[in-house]
Formats: sequence, C-alpha cells, structure tokens
Amino acid sequence: MIMDNNDRLIRLRYALDIKDTDMVDIFKLGGITITKEHVRKMLIKSKDAYDDERDDLDLVEEKEENLTCTISDLDAFLNGFITFKRGKQDTKQGQVTRPTPPIKNSEGMNNILLKKVKVALSLTSEDMLDIFKIAGIHVTKGELGALFRKEGHKHYKVCGDKYARHFLKGLARRYRK
Repeated sequence: MIMDNNDRLIRLRYALDIKDTDMVDIFKLGGITITKEHVRKMLIKSKDAYDDERDDLDLVEEKEENLTCTISDLDAFLNGFITFKRGKQDTKQGQVTRPTPPIKNSEGMNNILLKKVKVALSLTSEDMLDIFKIAGIHVTKGELGALFRKEGHKHYKVCGDKYARHFLKGLARRYRK
C-alpha cells in the first residue's frame, strides 16, 4: 500500500499526539493559514487508502469531503513543526536567508519527513536507530546516513514507505507511552 501525504500527516499527528489547534498553529508557522475544519478534513482517510480488494468500502463514510494534503502542504507543516518545537530561528546580521528549494515530486517525501522530524525533535542518529528498533526493523548507521543524504549524492537512498511507516510506528511507541 502506497502512503500518500494525508497518510503521512495522519500517522505523524497520531505518533506525536498533536491536537487540532496545534495543527492549525503549526501550519500557520509553516506559512499556510487554514482552519481547524480544514485540518480535520485533511485527517480523514480516503477510500484510496484502503485495499482495493476489500468489499466493505461502502462502510467508509464519505459524509465529509476528504481534502488532499499536497506536497507543499506537508512541507509547510513540517517546516512549521520545526519552528513549533524549536522556536523561530533568528538570522544574524549580515546572514543571508536561503530559500528552501521547492519539492518537485513525492518520491523523496519520506526522506524529507525523516530529516525534518529529526530536526524538530532534536533526535540524534542513535535516537533514530532506536526508534526503528522499537518498530521492529533493523537499520544500520550506513543505511540511515544514505536516507539523509542530499538527492543526487552517489550514496543517496530513497526512503521507501515501509521505512517511513516503521519510523512513525516507532515514534508512536516512543512518545505515546
């Protein structure tokens, strides 16, 4: 099953037990102003998130319209989450603020998710390895380093949905005791 941005947002919210009002604040810190109702509609699982072979798809209520979380929405949320957890970073006099390059496709979105959650929660590489271990998956330091490399680097590795799901699962087990 392929993870979409709504699924990533839902799993991250659950793992860290983020309240709706905090979600609105985090999006605002990331540069997007949305309402609590808009956030709730982003957090509804779409029919596409369920297996195609299930016969009870009609049980998934469509009373409320599911809103798609775009790549830019998720990126803004993750940037806002860093600010929410670590505070606004002051630029020093004479320091040039580099704009964040736009994300072109969703292929590397899991890598970005791992990187930004690591920064927001001030996690070390050891913490990250422990989180994967809690989720029941063994990741080496080399593999973890490859996930954090810049896209285009010869040792860069795309973070698959399996790794991202396990990371968010381990995060939930660590933070929702």
